[in-house]
Amino acid sequence: MDIKDIIKEENLVYSKTKLMTDNVLSYCPGCGHGTAHRIVMEIIDEMGLQSNTIGIAPVGCSVLAYDFMNIDMIQAAHGRAPAVATGVKRTWPDKTVFTYQGDGDLAAIGTAETIHACNRGENITIIFINNGIYGMTGGQMAPTTLEGMKTSTSPHGRDLKKMGNPLKITELIAQLPGTYYVSRQAVHTPAAVRKAKKAIRKAFEIQQENKGLTFVEVVSNCNSGWKLPPVKSNQWMVENMFPFYQLGDIKVDGELVK
Repeated sequence: MDIKDIIKEENLVYSKTKLMTDNVLSYCPGCGHGTAHRIVMEIIDEMGLQSNTIGIAPVGCSVLAYDFMNIDMIQAAHGRAPAVATGVKRTWPDKTVFTYQGDGDLAAIGTAETIHACNRGENITIIFINNGIYGMTGGQMAPTTLEGMKTSTSPHGRDLKKMGNPLKITELIAQLPGTYYVSRQAVHTPAAVRKAKKAIRKAFEIQQENKGLTFVEVVSNCNSGWKLPPVKSNQWMVENMFPFYQLGDIKVDGELVK
């Protein structure tokens, strides 16, 4: 090895995991999906699970995850990823199986699949990206859209009297006996990324121990849907999303965090 290569290797701080393909990400600049993809693939790489992992991504911004994740992937119908993951895991119980879903998918059309998979305690991991909006299809109001938040279908802001309250689906599924580990994280800063990575790795480790369903929500931005540049969308998320969707572990070792 050339001395320049040795110096370069010794000073290497970060490199792209080989489990992310070289395809250009289709996500909007500043979107948290790319970072979430990266840390999931880093974890699978570090745990040596590439050939033993199956990911399921349904309809939504993450529909093309199979273009970016260098693992076996299955595309599910809108909202049906937990049902598909259930079938995969029961067929191949030794595989590490995860779903990667947005809020419109998981908490709207897929509410039944989500709740019942969690209630049954299927030994899978659900990774839930919550940006409070339907990002792919035009910025419509989602179940997670905050009060007063403007979207293409709520141009005057979400009105609780007409549209109901934002759905805290993560707190809801944490109450179910089949969930063993439930956490809510973010990926907008290096510190947040480290915490999110720790939570997702823990979720995969618990799955390998066959202890039940693990669920990690990632609160993210949607700068295009929110009509904000990336930096301001992160600021808006911190000021508005985090007070309502508070970060941290919600359920650990099968017990709610008090």
